[in-house]
Amino acid sequence: MRVGVYGLGRFGSFWAQVLARHAEVRAWSRDPSHPAPPGVTRAGEDEVLAEPAVFFCVAISAFEEVLARTASRIPAGTLVMDTCSVKSMPAALMGRLLPPGVSALATHPMFGPDSAGESLEGLPMVLCPVRIDPDELERWRRFFTSLGLSVAVMDPDEHDRQAAFTQGVTHYLGRVLKDLGVAPSAIGTVGYRRLLEIVDQTCNDPWQLFLDLQRFNPHTREMRERLGRSLEAVMAAIDGVPRRGTDVAGT
Repeated sequence: MRVGVYGLGRFGSFWAQVLARHAEVRAWSRDPSHPAPPGVTRAGEDEVLAEPAVFFCVAISAFEEVLARTASRIPAGTLVMDTCSVKSMPAALMGRLLPPGVSALATHPMFGPDSAGESLEGLPMVLCPVRIDPDELERWRRFFTSLGLSVAVMDPDEHDRQAAFTQGVTHYLGRVLKDLGVAPSAIGTVGYRRLLEIVDQTCNDPWQLFLDLQRFNPHTREMRERLGRSLEAVMAAIDGVPRRGTDVAGT
């Protein structure tokens, strides 16, 4: 199997190296300082776009510009997959911008270099069909499953609705905790150490990824509003204001 990886940022380099264990991988990056990881061949932009399957590993906010610039150079018969952490927006862009003869599958590997540093086993992978033959979709579902991933096929909006809480709230709290200045402590409890792990797993990613997660998922505003109301309710209870329908102790 041959695949192309377009973009060698932090996730792109990690993903190219994962794929290279099972396929012949060519990768391209506009930044010459980003080397190809072990097992991956660095190639020109058009060479990568000509591979039978191409993964776009670019920032969510850059995806429209990149796809608009490259779509006309992608040959018919190619399968294009994004790896963005939101799905409704890139799925719509691929459906609109890719030529009719190019297949499209929106994907979200819900892990990265930190959370998958030791193993992919059991980690979630979401597939959102855009324009793809059912047999080809099934081949890729089996491939990702063979990596040890837990693969789910779903509608892009359903992905975004769930990810606003399963992923969006985690990254949001990780950034809040980092801003709070949490740090290792000799008397840190198990729970506290787990909070530090959240910071480690979310704050090593680029700041732009955090902003894009919050801005391009149509359901994260609801998450933040509900989180804000919950924080206010808990603060009010601490200050002695009974919660609706309960006393201060919550009974």
